[in-house]
Amino acid sequence: MSLMSKLLMSIIVATAALNANMSDGELIKYFKRFIVKNPSVKVTGVEVMDIRKIPEHPGWEAYLTNMKLDYNGKKISAPQVVFVNGTLLSPMLVDVKRGMNYAKNLKPKVPLTIYNDAHLLFGNKDAKHKIVVFSDPQCPFCMETVPDIMKAAREHPETFALYYYHLPLKRIHPVSDTLVRVMHVAQEKGKSDVVEKLYSLKIDAGETNMDKILAAVKKHSGFVVSKAEVDAKAVKDAIKSDEEAAAKMMVSGTPTIYVDGEWDKLRNKYKSLIPKQ
Repeated sequence: MSLMSKLLMSIIVATAALNANMSDGELIKYFKRFIVKNPSVKVTGVEVMDIRKIPEHPGWEAYLTNMKLDYNGKKISAPQVVFVNGTLLSPMLVDVKRGMNYAKNLKPKVPLTIYNDAHLLFGNKDAKHKIVVFSDPQCPFCMETVPDIMKAAREHPETFALYYYHLPLKRIHPVSDTLVRVMHVAQEKGKSDVVEKLYSLKIDAGETNMDKILAAVKKHSGFVVSKAEVDAKAVKDAIKSDEEAAAKMMVSGTPTIYVDGEWDKLRNKYKSLIPKQ
């Protein structure tokens, strides 16, 4: 069987009949039967984050959802894209001619709850354009992109309001576990410049010794923070909340950037919005 045949077969197998009036209950039944295979995981609910039409394929709509799961008493929220066309429902929609896997090219619009003062890093909240960033300061792609966005928002506060969310990739950059907490403490103290400076910090990505990390932060940025501050429950809860926000927005990699509520896949739309001199 060819690769294409296998792909089509996998889509057909995972496609189910759906009533014209789709309800949460019908979605849950679909998830239970076709998506969640682990018998230890129970599907307890679903949250539809957004519904997108697929202009190139009339009749198809993408439901961007979060499955509510229970795994041995632990509550989990898991993103799942569902494609609907009449009585058909599928987890994947592939346009072979375009080379497009729609499941990987759709994210929900930014909900208003994301634009809160606690996450406003640079710019004015009433600025013309809103930017949301999910980032890890040790991610090479973040290092290339995020400081320039920060600079644009800092220099043009009436044009940009930059809302910053921490998404440490701990398995790849263990040091980020501590760094993002340091950044959060700095921002809480009104030292947004420290958040920006730590993007140029040179440190072993695998470093986990907090004393060494805090010493490196002090040497690089001049910011002094105690282990007790970094280890505070409120700080850890704040980072966890950011990670939960990322999951809800179907964000899995960094940097993920939104401009005026829409996912900016190329991460450069803000450049066209910078006022001309």
